[in-house]
Amino acid sequence: MKYSKATNYALHTMLYFMMAPAGKTIGVQPLAELQEISPTYLSKILTKLVKAGMIESTPGVNGGYTLLVPKEDVSFLRVIQAIEGNASLLHCDLGHVSAGCLIQETMAAAEQSMEQYLQEKKLVDLLQNFDQEHPQEHVARIMAAFH
Repeated sequence: MKYSKATNYALHTMLYFMMAPAGKTIGVQPLAELQEISPTYLSKILTKLVKAGMIESTPGVNGGYTLLVPKEDVSFLRVIQAIEGNASLLHCDLGHVSAGCLIQETMAAAEQSMEQYLQEKKLVDLLQNFDQEHPQEHVARIMAAFH
């Protein structure tokens, strides 16, 4: 199983929003520079996060994006589903199986366990030890993006 690069960037982007002072707006350019990706690509990811109701967009010269939901409400699953959607990982398309697909049932149970785990894991929990685990220059770079 593999998630797209967009999901990786979305998870990191949400962490950056959680590090921002409350109500602080951050533009696409600083976020893109932090992750070393194109602003155009990041804009597509941000649009999905806006549609999922996790961040909001403020237009204008001083515009940008801000976290819309409480930090404690942002689970790994919520971000993943905003980018990847809610489709199951496996669909049993065997037309000759009339009583149900045993493989599909097993995969659905495994997927449900994984989703429960990812729903319980909150991104905000990662920030508890962030300062101790990351070099000061990295933390300073992130904080500079909010000014």
